[in-house]
Amino acid sequence: MAKTTSSSGANGRDAISPWTIPPSGWKEVVLRSWKEAGQDNISLVASGVAFCGVLALVPLLGAVVLSYGLVATPATVIRNVQSLTSVMPADAAKLIGEQLANVVTTSGGKKGFGLLIALAIALYGAMKGASAIITSLNIAYDEEETRGFVRLNLTALAITAGAVLVAILAIISIAAMGGLETLFPSAPGIVLVAGRILSYAVMAAVGAAAAATLYRYAPNRDEAKWVWLTPGSVLTTVLWLIVTLGFGFYVSNFGSYDATYGSLGAAIVLLTWLYLSAYILLLGAEFNCELERQTARDTTKGPEKALGTRGAHAADTVASGPDAEPKAGSGPHAAVSEQSSAQRVDEGSASSTGSALREYAVSRATVRGARVAGMEKVGMLPSILATGGLVMLRRKAPAGIALLALGGGLSWLTGRKTR
Repeated sequence: MAKTTSSSGANGRDAISPWTIPPSGWKEVVLRSWKEAGQDNISLVASGVAFCGVLALVPLLGAVVLSYGLVATPATVIRNVQSLTSVMPADAAKLIGEQLANVVTTSGGKKGFGLLIALAIALYGAMKGASAIITSLNIAYDEEETRGFVRLNLTALAITAGAVLVAILAIISIAAMGGLETLFPSAPGIVLVAGRILSYAVMAAVGAAAAATLYRYAPNRDEAKWVWLTPGSVLTTVLWLIVTLGFGFYVSNFGSYDATYGSLGAAIVLLTWLYLSAYILLLGAEFNCELERQTARDTTKGPEKALGTRGAHAADTVASGPDAEPKAGSGPHAAVSEQSSAQRVDEGSASSTGSALREYAVSRATVRGARVAGMEKVGMLPSILATGGLVMLRRKAPAGIALLALGGGLSWLTGRKTR
C-alpha cells in the first residue's frame, strides 16, 4: 500500500483524514450511509431509543437538579432548565417543565448522605437511556456486544454522568448569557445579541463534542481517531438543530396532537422529538462508519495496524464504491458474501409488486378507520401518492419523501375545502 497524503485517483482509498477525500468519495459515503441506514432499520432502532429515553427522562432530570441544586436555589434551577428547553417543541418543553417542578419539590430536603444516595439512584435510573444508546450505536457500527457486565454498565454510567455534566454546562452558559442584560444594562443591543449567539454556538460545540464522545466510546470497538468522528458529529448537531426548530414550528402552527391524542398530546410530541433526535444520532453514526470504510488506512487510535487486525468493522473493511456492501479484507471484521447481496436484490425485485399492493391496502384501511373515528375524508389521489412514497422509501429512493409531502399537502388542502 503506497503511503501518501493524497487521495486522488482512488476516491479517498489512501486518505489519512476525511478532509483529504475528494468530492467523488464524499458522494459515495453519502449514498452508502443512506443505504446502510435502511438496512440497519435505524428508524425502528430509534423508536426503541426514544422509548427508553422517556423512561430515563425523570431520573435524568433528578440527577441534573440534585447536582445543579448544590450551587443554586430551586427557583433558579427551574428557571434555567426551562431556558434550556426553550429550543424544544412547546408541548415537550411544557411536559418537561412539569416533571422538573415535581422533581424539585420532592428533592428539596435532601442533603449530605441522603443527597448522594438520591443522586446514585437517579443516575442508575437514567442508565436505561444510555444502555439503549450503546446498543443502537453497536448496530450502526455493525458491531456485536462482547464487553462484560461490569464494563458495559460502567460505560453506561459514564455516558449518563456525562449527559448530566453537559446539561449543567449548557444551563450555566444560558444563565450567564441571560444575565448580561442585568449586569450590563447600558450595553448596546448588538453586544447582547452577539453574546446570545455566542452562547448558542458554545452549546452547539458542546453538543458536537458530546456526539463525538458517544461515537468513540459507546460502540464495542477500538476507538476511532477524533478526526474521523468530527464530520458525523457536526452533521448530527446541525441536523438536530434544524429538525428541532422545524418540528417545533410544525407543532405550533400545523400539528393537531392535542385534538388527536387529547391529554396524551404533549407526551406524543415529546416521544416524537426524542425519536427524531435518536434517528439523527444514528444517522451521524452511519455516516462516520461509512467515512472510515472509504479509506484503507487505519482510522483507529495508536500506531497503524494491518487491515483486519484493527478491532473495528468500519476500520477493517474497505468499501468498493457507493454500494453498502464492504470489500473482503484479511481479518475477522472483513468478510462479505456477494451471493447474499445478489439474493437480496432478487428477493426485493420479486416482492416489489406485492409490497406496493400491501402498502396501498394498508393506506386505504387506515383512511377508512380514520373516517369511522370521525376524522376528515382523505381522497384517493393522496392515498396513491402516499403509497408510492412509502414504496419508494422502502427502496431507499429519496423521491419518496417528496411524494409523501405532496400527498399530505393535497390531503390538507382537501380538508380545508370541506370545512
